[in-house]
Amino acid sequence: MPEGDVLRRTAARLNAALVGEPLVRAELRWPTAAGVHLVGRTVLGTTAYGKHLLTRFDDGRTLHTHLRMDGTWRVAATGSPQAQARAPQIRAVLATERWTALGRLLGMLDVVATRDEHTLVGHLGPDVLDDDFDVDEVLRRWADRGATPVAEVLLDQTAVAGIGTIFMAESLFAERVWPWTPADEVTDPARILGVARRLMQRSVATGRPDERVHGRRQRPCVRCGTPIARGTARKPPMERPVFWCPRCQAPPTSS
Repeated sequence: MPEGDVLRRTAARLNAALVGEPLVRAELRWPTAAGVHLVGRTVLGTTAYGKHLLTRFDDGRTLHTHLRMDGTWRVAATGSPQAQARAPQIRAVLATERWTALGRLLGMLDVVATRDEHTLVGHLGPDVLDDDFDVDEVLRRWADRGATPVAEVLLDQTAVAGIGTIFMAESLFAERVWPWTPADEVTDPARILGVARRLMQRSVATGRPDERVHGRRQRPCVRCGTPIARGTARKPPMERPVFWCPRCQAPPTSS
């Protein structure tokens, strides 16, 4: 599932294409939003929160989308073959005279009053990429998780929004923390959160994450050469892969 860095880049792409010009075409191919009329409305901007996108219009409405596992927003020149949006996978089309944004395989889509955005994202924890990231609030929520494995806390969007399997694995690897360490036994959770934030900021800037451990099962650890292992966080059907180095991130030894 795309993580917060991908959503930030997606929001920037949509802003560059749509902000400030009236829509000449708007199609929401979604059962609960098929009758929504947006032609003539002007996009004020799209912002990312965690793994959610909020596209705000000048009439006080917001289009909320979530990419889930396979969703994307792409931009094409209006009038080009790519902008025709004939594929059945297209769930949303927003077009100005110059650019057309195409939402493909979107996992969620809602239109709400902008003042009601909190009903969609208000349950989430602070966004790890926000300029005013509230680490103290995350630490309070972290403390409430007790002995939950640290990998699962980092993946819990109601604790901290935006981190997924890549940056969970990379931040724990960077800090040499065993992914199944109970959250209440982690020595410095603020440091782990800071590492995740910096890694994601770098990915936003460069366009891709620096994967030193994620996805490298059986390949040698970049630090010690030990084959990378793959485990699991959470229970079915919400399980997620966890990549880790059995030597650099060895579990605590029992006394």
